[in-house]
Amino acid sequence: MKLFARTATRKKASAPRKKRSRGWRWLLVLVFVVLPAIALAVVLATYAIWAQSFDLKRLGTMPERNTVFDVDGKIYSRLAGANRLRVSLQEVSPLFVQALLAREDTRFYEHGGIDWRGVARAIFRDITSGSAKEGASSLTQQLARNSLPLGGRTLSRKLLEAMVAMRIERNLTKDQILELYLNRIYFGSGCYGIETASQAYFGKDASKLDLSEAATLAGLIRSPNRFSPLKNPTGAVVQRDTVLGRMMELKKISATQEKQAKHERINSHPRRLTLIQENYAMDAVQRDLNLLLTSDQIDNGGLFIYTTLDPAVQKSATDAMEKQLAKIERQPGFHHPLKSQYRPPENGLDDAMPYLEGALVAIDNGSGGIRALVGGRDYGQSKFNRALPPANRQIGSSFKPFVYTLAFMHGLLPSAAVSDGPIQPGEIQGAGNWSPGNSDGRYEGIQPVSYGLIHSRNTMSVRVGEFAGLDDTQKIATTLGLGTNIPHGAAIYIGSFESDLKDLTSAYTVFANAGIRKQSYIIERIDDPDHHPIYRAAHLSLPALDPGAAWMTTELMEQVMTRGTAASARSLGFNLPAAGKTGTTNDFKDAWFVGFTSSITCGVWVGFDQPVTIIPHGYGAALALPVWTQVMNKAAERYPAQPLQPTVALQHATVCSISNAIATSGCVAAGTAYEVDLPVDRIPRRYCQVHGGSPTLLGQRIEQIGRKVQEAPRSILQSFRNFFGGKK
Repeated sequence: MKLFARTATRKKASAPRKKRSRGWRWLLVLVFVVLPAIALAVVLATYAIWAQSFDLKRLGTMPERNTVFDVDGKIYSRLAGANRLRVSLQEVSPLFVQALLAREDTRFYEHGGIDWRGVARAIFRDITSGSAKEGASSLTQQLARNSLPLGGRTLSRKLLEAMVAMRIERNLTKDQILELYLNRIYFGSGCYGIETASQAYFGKDASKLDLSEAATLAGLIRSPNRFSPLKNPTGAVVQRDTVLGRMMELKKISATQEKQAKHERINSHPRRLTLIQENYAMDAVQRDLNLLLTSDQIDNGGLFIYTTLDPAVQKSATDAMEKQLAKIERQPGFHHPLKSQYRPPENGLDDAMPYLEGALVAIDNGSGGIRALVGGRDYGQSKFNRALPPANRQIGSSFKPFVYTLAFMHGLLPSAAVSDGPIQPGEIQGAGNWSPGNSDGRYEGIQPVSYGLIHSRNTMSVRVGEFAGLDDTQKIATTLGLGTNIPHGAAIYIGSFESDLKDLTSAYTVFANAGIRKQSYIIERIDDPDHHPIYRAAHLSLPALDPGAAWMTTELMEQVMTRGTAASARSLGFNLPAAGKTGTTNDFKDAWFVGFTSSITCGVWVGFDQPVTIIPHGYGAALALPVWTQVMNKAAERYPAQPLQPTVALQHATVCSISNAIATSGCVAAGTAYEVDLPVDRIPRRYCQVHGGSPTLLGQRIEQIGRKVQEAPRSILQSFRNFFGGKK
């Protein structure tokens, strides 16, 4: 009995101990299981919420080089962005896809974004090593890391990366993920994406990669610069063979295929990709691009930029410029540094060059599109673009055609008599003792107005300018886009103000376009990466000059090229119908020629960045015209030079050269009458009051025509009234 009593007592004593033991066990479960589980759940929930904050659209936003096309829609160059050519998954060799998965993610099509065995292994090794050296990320994780700003290489980043990868898998298909990865990954040597890498290393499209090439590129991914087949062919072979061995283990290829591929030599035949052309034309494209789009749009790349550039004309312009300027440097009177002797400074580039420079702009008359643009002789030595603002220089005599046109608009006629004698002090109102002379130092007395433009006479041009009026001359220069601060002084009649070559050439298009100024431009259209247009050129036109007056000036500029200051064009091999004007500034510091055919207007400037006399008697005809003739002959192969035709109705008239009015019998007797074909609206409406006499028969007929023209609107109005039953 005692024995049973003691046993019962022990049972009663052990009951509290069991309760205490169970309590401790529950506490331990709470501390070491439940609370960590809750903490883990909270952490995972936090990272899952954090993962939702990233915009998955950025996965497909890959910086690419903007593709620049020429006037024919052919690739001309590339700008900005990464060196990447995007392709679809179907455009990639299946061999490369298999090699990639064997190397980077063998369970890609099985997991949900995370290879848990790989992650566990990486976390364990990171913890034991005290650093974050182990990767083992799936392709989806790598895509997330390379596409989104997830942070540095830390455990926290790995957790966030995993959560983002799971989110990606829920939103995209496996093939979509793989395609994004193939286009984003870096392959070394500045190549992004499998297509660019395939072309850069093997000179072929990614769809045509063989097994050895596919394994080689897959072996690059972990250390692209270290194992580049271009820089380290031995290391590339080791990585290729590793990939091939893994593919054989996974039964993606046979042992025979592995052996054969391993015995192949890695023969790199890189295709020269379309590179960024560093020239003045592309500088002009980039300038306009900066004005039209945001920096983000440009930097993200993938844009398709369609320009107006014609590569054949552009090359001709570049070659002609260098050929002519080198020829000038060999002339006996040239005493300046030579380009061939120039050595760039070690500490960077100088914008201003010590040697002779030049610029050219060629514009399509019909559209205003720039077909060629040269801003200097060597873009590698100087990025300063002399064809565009702020490269402003005095334009000299090249402005005179606009002064003459304005005078014609005010009633002056080409055969009116004007003195070529010296300008007397005080003769020009508001100009004080200003007395510009002719460049040749000679004076020809009384001459027809046409002589002043054809032979570029300064004294005659100033007097013609006085007829045009200073206010109107200043206004027309502004309207033509030659500047916003044109000086208000008589010196502007002979071009004593500054403008740039592009704007001056653009202004000259008014003569080929019946007084309409076409806005010059170099970018026709811009499409986004999805080929949706985001910009189109406006093709703006501005009525600037009277069509009849513009035609009268055009006729004179045709004579400039046959018997005037540019008559040497014929001896230079240019025999096409064209019109133009030379320009030379004081002390022969700037030489210009701007001229046009029915299709193209082209302007050329020659000079030094720091203005000095180029050579004695360095006229525009001697220095700039040879470049113009070579380029325009080349341009005519595609842009035909048809005979220049009047765009207005012409009427034969007999006019007095003194009174600028319809000639009378007195004018005939005095020898001042001449016959001329004039635009109908430019024919004088009054008889000469200087010589007396009766109107000639032709003059009477012209007076009748003028009366009918004035009465025509009134007659038409009365006809409408009669038609609708109105009163007479």
